[in-house]
Order: sequence, then structure tokens, then C-alpha cells
Amino acid sequence: MFGDLIRKLTQPAPAPLASGDARLALGALLVRIARADGDYATDEQVRIDKVLAGRYALSPFEAAALRRDCEALEAEAPDTVRFTRAIKDAVAYEDRVAVIEAMWDVVLADGIRDAEEDSLMRMIAPLLGVADQDSALARQRVEARRG
Repeated sequence: MFGDLIRKLTQPAPAPLASGDARLALGALLVRIARADGDYATDEQVRIDKVLAGRYALSPFEAAALRRDCEALEAEAPDTVRFTRAIKDAVAYEDRVAVIEAMWDVVLADGIRDAEEDSLMRMIAPLLGVADQDSALARQRVEARRG
């Protein structure tokens, strides 16, 4: 179903993604981080829907539909290293920092900073080319919003 997008992402020099493809790729990362601990909880799915709705001005129904597409893409996507490196080459830095913040939002959705999720975040941020400091600031912004 997502073969063309995956081929685009895994080319030696991927071109910038069209907005719809970027939505799917970035949303798939949110799904991947939520699934990292082996418990893809409803509160994480709800948080992904809220992130997608806010980021892309979608209705709750549209956001849930996009999440389901992102779930399917994540299941077909290559390993995290190749997937994130490809996104790094195809998505602007500001958008990648925003994705890191959204990923922290998903990680912290259940109130638990799970070791598997934390480890994956430490791996993904540099693979996306996001500086450790920017990732830490993104996490702090999410924690501050949660109180």
C-alpha cells in the first residue's frame, strides 16, 4: 500500500516529501514510538490523534483516519535507522524538531517514561539530525504543558 512512499524515502538521495507523504512519514514515527514498549495503549492513540489534528488542522475523524494510515505505514516501514535518516533528508529541520516534541508528547501520554521509549527517543533524535539540546527542550516543553 505504501510501497511508493517507502521507495521515495529509501532512495540514496530522497527528494523533499509532498505534504501528504510528510504527514504519513512523521505520523508513522509517532506510532513507532508509541509501540516501542510493546503496549500501544488507547491513551497513546488518542494523543497521536490530538497531535495530528493540531498539527494539520484536522477534525477528530480525519486525525483518526490519518493515524490508521500511519499505523499501516509504520508496519511496512524499514528499520528505524533507515526510516529516520530518510525523513531527515526529506523534511525541514523545524518540522523535525516539532516531530520530536510530538513524540515526547506521545511518550509521556501514559504518564510513564518507559525505558524502551526513552531509549528509542535517544536514538531517533540524532538520526533525525535534531540536536540533543533541542530534543531536551522539546521534552521540557511537553512536561511543562502537562504540569
